[in-house]
Amino acid sequence: MEGVNLNGRKFVMVSSTASAVDPDSPTEFQYWEADGVVWGSYTGDTVTHGRFVGTRDGADVAISYAHALKAGGKAGGQSSSRVEQGEDGLLRLVEEFRFDGDDTLHVSVCAEVPAS
Repeated sequence: MEGVNLNGRKFVMVSSTASAVDPDSPTEFQYWEADGVVWGSYTGDTVTHGRFVGTRDGADVAISYAHALKAGGKAGGQSSSRVEQGEDGLLRLVEEFRFDGDDTLHVSVCAEVPAS
């Protein structure tokens, strides 16, 4: 994944083992990256607003996150993602994560939204 930067890229969640993904209003993620540091925000589906920060080394991204839930309350935790590039040149993020206080390993997949 050398030469591929996440800066300014937008992704939408397409699947998750933690919850059903609303295809009409999936969680949307905005990524920024500089000098091996990644950060961004997300909203949609069950999340009113969320933030993340972490690092990237090659195809591996490690972040900590926190978000507010539409149903009330908040959630946070850590995740690790693998950046993959499809034949169409668009990226996918395959993420493994655990919520704070829960030992269950979840997997989600986010697909890059093509620039318009």
